[in-house]
Amino acid sequence: MLKHRGFPGRMPGTDFQFTIRRANVRDGATKLIRRERFKDRKHLDRLADQAFMAALWQYFGEEPFERGNLDAGRLSWLFGREVVPAEDPFDPCSYEALLRIDVKRAQVAFPEVFAPDAPDALHQDRDWEED
Repeated sequence: MLKHRGFPGRMPGTDFQFTIRRANVRDGATKLIRRERFKDRKHLDRLADQAFMAALWQYFGEEPFERGNLDAGRLSWLFGREVVPAEDPFDPCSYEALLRIDVKRAQVAFPEVFAPDAPDALHQDRDWEED
């Protein structure tokens, strides 16, 4: 399992995990699924999605990337919309699976991440507290 060095492990000040520490050698990688994002989700949950997308964008940009140690639960909130398979056939249960950001959909869903004055999600602690 590829470890993405320098990628944030979690959203600062929360327990929202962005990466995992070690591969699940017994059962394999958790399957990526498309989780439905309902309008009544908590504000902090939406901020976690935004923070994760910001980290993905700043770390990988438009290039395809290997799933590696990225958390399946957090990826599943974006999978099938802003994060899509970059290979065919795609194995949703593989740590080596290639993904990419669908930039157009991501810009619509998270315009603040793509703004010219967007904060650096990889090197700066942000205040993610609720407004």
